[in-house]
Amino acid sequence: MILRLSQRLNKKIKAGKLRDTPLDENPFADWSCHLFTAGRTQYIILTNTKSLYSCVMYGKGITDDKRLINGALSTIREFMEDDGHASAYERFIIPSSRTTVSGKALSRSVTGSITELIKFAQPWLVEDDISPHSLGFKLNGILLSPLGTEANYGYGKPRDAFKAMLDQRQS
Repeated sequence: MILRLSQRLNKKIKAGKLRDTPLDENPFADWSCHLFTAGRTQYIILTNTKSLYSCVMYGKGITDDKRLINGALSTIREFMEDDGHASAYERFIIPSSRTTVSGKALSRSVTGSITELIKFAQPWLVEDDISPHSLGFKLNGILLSPLGTEANYGYGKPRDAFKAMLDQRQS
């Protein structure tokens, strides 16, 4: 499993020098992790690198790579269970999580999309007082250009991209 850390998150957990790593063979086991603040609270957005399917956890208490890995896996599991994807977590993520490596961001396209998701997340967390768990459901309905095709006029939703990955894997 690959956890791609933003520079800010890498500095917080002191993970050391990050490696360039290609997309994991198993796209369900490749997640980009970015630290951000909303109000005066730290959060970490966990985004599947290929589909941009995202969930959010609190950043407080995440002080090293072991705590990040445990928190990320727990948050991803809980979110996927509540989103109806418990079997996908068990089949595709658990086996890959036995070996977890940290890496650099995959591309500017992914980083830019995560930045856009964070811009939506911040006011929802502060002004609407939405929980980090509930926030993931809202973020996965946002239209993003890297997920676009001609059929959807150049934009796609992370929820749909993740479902397409599942459909492709199961066929």
